Amino acid sequence: MEATTFRRLLAGALGAVWVFHGGYSKLLNGIPRHRRIVERVLGPDLAPVATSTIGLGEVLLGLWVWSGRRRRACALTQTLALAGMNTAEIAQAKDLLISAPGMLALNAAFLALAWFWASPAPNERAAAVRKE
Repeated sequence: MEATTFRRLLAGALGAVWVFHGGYSKLLNGIPRHRRIVERVLGPDLAPVATSTIGLGEVLLGLWVWSGRRRRACALTQTLALAGMNTAEIAQAKDLLISAPGMLALNAAFLALAWFWASPAPNERAAAVRKE
């Protein structure tokens, strides 16, 4: 498989994770545990609006991945978002998580793929060298 084809498929998968969890899990309350986690972290008064806001942010992050623009900034944003959410969830809602170690392992793998996607492909590196 050609590197650019693989990166496009990877972008499709990465973006789909964000759109699913933001849209279905949070905006549509398809996985109510997500709202309960936000409620535990931010309180019951803020949880409905905060969960929707987080969901919208996740959908937008997925659309950003799909756009392919500023890939390293996008990977950094994904890293900061997951690090912040994971820290808050483990610190304040660990009992609501299916598996904290499992979540961390999956998110580490997800971010490794995000950073691979964000790194210049060999043909991009060669084109950059020719421009210099």
